[in-house]
Parts: sequence; C-alpha cells; structure tokens
Amino acid sequence: MTFPALQPLADRAALFTALRQDALTAAADALGEHRWDADLTAGTLTFTANDDPSRRLVARAHLIATIAPGPRSLLWAWAHPQGDPQGVAGQLHAYGTQHGLTDLTTAEVPFPADASGDEEWIARAAHVVGGVAVELTGRSPYYSAPVGGGTRAVFLLDAPLPPLTVADAVIALPRILSGVALPDARTSVWDLARLAGWTLTWTDDAFSGATVTDASGSAVFRFDEQARIAGIESTLAAR
Repeated sequence: MTFPALQPLADRAALFTALRQDALTAAADALGEHRWDADLTAGTLTFTANDDPSRRLVARAHLIATIAPGPRSLLWAWAHPQGDPQGVAGQLHAYGTQHGLTDLTTAEVPFPADASGDEEWIARAAHVVGGVAVELTGRSPYYSAPVGGGTRAVFLLDAPLPPLTVADAVIALPRILSGVALPDARTSVWDLARLAGWTLTWTDDAFSGATVTDASGSAVFRFDEQARIAGIESTLAAR
C-alpha cells in the first residue's frame, strides 16, 4: 500500500486507466527506440524517435505531483513552485475539499511511516497518483517521469490518442486484465463506461452483468459470485 486514503480512487478508475496507459504505450512504441522530454514552460511532453527526430508524439502535459525520497513526501502541483494552483491539479484539491479528503488538500503529504520510500515504492505511488488524477479529472493518460535524485513527477496528458471505444477495449482487455488488480470489478466496469462516455445497463437486479455500448458495438461483462469479471461477450460493428 502506498497512500491508503488515495488508493480507492485509483482502484475505481483502474480498468479505464489501464486501457488508456496501454494506448499511450502503443503510440510511443510505434516510434521505435525513443526518448521523452518535458518542457514545463511550454507545458508539453514530447516522445521523439531516436533514429528520426521528425517522428514525434507531442502531448499537452499537466503537472499533478512530484514524489521525492529525500523529504519522503508527495508534493501536489497546486502547491508546487512550477505548478498552477488554478490548473488541472486544482481539481484534485477541490474534490478533497468537497469530500473532506485531507491527502488531497494537504500541500505536502508525508509517506506512511512504514513505507520503504525506495525507487520501486515511489514508482507504485506514482501510478496511484496517476490513477487518482484520471478518476477525478476525466483526463487521460498519465505519465510517470523520473526527474532525478529518485524523484518522480506525475503528468496528466492531453495526447493525440483516439477516444477509447468498446471495440478497442474488447480487443485489449483479455491481455490487460491479468495485470490489473480490481478490488471491486463491478465499480471498475461502471467507472470505465463513465470515463469513456459509453452507455451502461445492468443485466439484472443482482448486478450479475453489465452491458456497455457505443457506436463501435456492445459488450456484456459477466461477474461471478465474488464479483470478479468471469467473461466478456461482445457484438461489434463492422470496421
């Protein structure tokens, strides 16, 4: 566990977040060997092919937080010297104020006392922060960037990626589900539909299934007795 008060928000968005991170990875991998550069003044994050600098993926980048091993703390961008209090990160502060979540309204949040605070722990914490930012702003994907000294910065990206469709999700989910922890799969499916802008209908009063639909087709998620995803059946529009 990294930041216990934040984890439920990241869990809720876990399915949508994983699909959007997968799309970003695919777009960046299409460049081949590449590097990334952040320009905080311009507010951009750029992935550039090593063998052809003209091949680039440029995204508008919104700094959300930095997580540093020295002070053993998370610093929200709305309180960061290079952040924008009225910007995207401010939406997390507003949610925290509305719901009494002090980990979102405290400028610098200390690591839990039992946290190792090492590189692996900070990387996991960055993914939690990224998931929280996706959940509360609706923007995606995010990018966790090492910025020196063991510190990581978390950015939300307005990237040139196509919107997530039901068809895209159905194709990717068999591969992605094995690597995603879903403490509450029903809620994650509901939130996937909400964040993606799909229509969701429960199949029965027992919530044993959910049908999601958009212009690309429909899919039915079936849940077992432990509310885990037991299967996905789809009917997709011709491409």
